[in-house]
Amino acid sequence: MIYLDTSVALAHLLGEDRVPPAALWEELLVSSRLLEYELWTRLHARGAGRPAAEAARALLGRVALAELSPLVLERTLEPFPAPVRTLDALHLATAAYLRGQGQPVRLATYDDRMAAVGHRMGIPRFDC
Repeated sequence: MIYLDTSVALAHLLGEDRVPPAALWEELLVSSRLLEYELWTRLHARGAGRPAAEAARALLGRVALAELSPLVLERTLEPFPAPVRTLDALHLATAAYLRGQGQPVRLATYDDRMAAVGHRMGIPRFDC
């Protein structure tokens, strides 16, 4: 199972220089419901049109979205092994919750700081 961070999803949608490999989309993908809000916020900020909106809907349709449950939110109140930004903390707490439920989660992110903290939390990185 691959935990999809917003940085990878946006790179895919916006055709950035670094895009995830096609093999990523063959994996079982999961993310926090936060992914949906972050995608739409960034697409609206860029004034993305209908094709980008349709691509975002298709991408979100392929990802199992985990809710920001009280257990996930409680994890963000605990210290992380290194400083993290608020939204990254929510993503990492969600991935940690899934791993705690026995899911073999790997983190797909282009954010090296987030990947390093995830690694220290026992969440391996998916190479993308």
